[in-house]
Amino acid sequence: MTEGEITREHGATKGRYGLRLNGAEAELTYSVTTPTLIIADHTGVPEAMRGTGAGLRLVERLVADARAEGVKIVALCPFVAAQSRRHPEWDDVFQS
Repeated sequence: MTEGEITREHGATKGRYGLRLNGAEAELTYSVTTPTLIIADHTGVPEAMRGTGAGLRLVERLVADARAEGVKIVALCPFVAAQSRRHPEWDDVFQS
């Protein structure tokens, strides 16, 4: 993983985005429920990365990939849910 680059691991039932900065790594994980629906279930940002915008960057990438792939997102993760409320322009990919 290159410093500052978001990586994605996508499997049949689970997926993960990772972002490494200053030797620490933030992650956003999701579960695949159908080919067109995923559940964002966890975002973890270590203390060393707080205030860097790392969590938001991960959600932005999740949204961009969902749009590109025609996938809807259910925001089970409180952080992802809060970001979806702050960004009404993402309503097309979030499912209630």
